[in-house]
Amino acid sequence: MDIFFTDPTDIPLPPEEVRIRHFRAEPWPDKRRVRVYLEITPFQKSPNSEIEIRDADGNEAASLTIIETINPKMDLTIHLRGGEPAGFYTASAMVYYYEAEELTSSAEGGTADAPLPPLPSKVKLVDQAETSFQI
Repeated sequence: MDIFFTDPTDIPLPPEEVRIRHFRAEPWPDKRRVRVYLEITPFQKSPNSEIEIRDADGNEAASLTIIETINPKMDLTIHLRGGEPAGFYTASAMVYYYEAEELTSSAEGGTADAPLPPLPSKVKLVDQAETSFQI
C-alpha cells in the first residue's frame, strides 16, 4: 500500500520562486487571540516567515517569526498584546530567505585549509501578503 502526503504534481520550487498561496487572519471568539493561516508553495529549501498584526493606528499588536518551516501549510494562533482589543487590524506576512556571505580565510582567524562557514547577512524577500479583520 502506497501512502502519499504531498501532491506529486505540486513540484517543490527553488527559493526565488516560492510564493504565498493563501493568507488569512480570523479573531477567536475571546477577542484576545487571532488564528492565522499561511500557505506557501512547496519549496526545495525551507523558508523563513514573519507575521505581524497592527491596529488601525499602525501600532504593533502581535508578531511571530517562523524559522525554516518544514510545512508549506501553517495554522497558527497569535496572542494580541495590550488592552482590550477592538476595531480594525491588519495582518501582514512575508516569506524570505537569508543569503549567506562567505568569509575569507583572512577574516576572523580562519585558515586557507579551513575557511569559516557562511554567516547569514542579507534577507531576500520572496513574497508578501496582507489581510485585514475586525474585532
